[in-house]
Amino acid sequence: MRRIYLFMMVSLDGYFEGDDHDLSWHNVDREFNDFAHEQLHDSGTLLFGKRTYDLMAGFWPTPQGQAVDKETAATMSALPKVVVSSRPLKPSWQPTKVITANVHDEIAKLKSESGKSIAILGSNALCVSLMEAALVDEFRLMVNPVAIGKGTALFAGLAKPVKLNFIGSRVFKDGNALNQYTK
Repeated sequence: MRRIYLFMMVSLDGYFEGDDHDLSWHNVDREFNDFAHEQLHDSGTLLFGKRTYDLMAGFWPTPQGQAVDKETAATMSALPKVVVSSRPLKPSWQPTKVITANVHDEIAKLKSESGKSIAILGSNALCVSLMEAALVDEFRLMVNPVAIGKGTALFAGLAKPVKLNFIGSRVFKDGNALNQYTK
């Protein structure tokens, strides 16, 4: 059985993105990139909502994405991707499978397969839906030492509190703190 984990960068004031999907405040350096590479290599599938997929597909397989981080660009492009979309979608970034119906059942089937972990990178609305269905096993929240004042709150749309269990943390030299929780 595979595990699903969420990895999300978050500001000190609880936002995962600024206005207009702004991520320019992300605190990224070599140590972070090494961590991200290791995390990607330990993952077997990337799981996205449509908006996040469109943003990732519009960046990582491009020359700009390659210039920012060649290893991340290559690994993300090679990994199988699953996109949850309320409408049919013709994916441009392969290999990609699209789920448009029976989302929780389809994700449960994906979890039941053998293989490496399934990573949700971003995709807050999808994560909230899967959280409420008890399908997310681990939450990896990289708290950046910055307050952005406005944006989209982490876990926006959650209908009721979800109790998480703290399993560990790691502090990076640049001030980022990775906090890990299980359901």
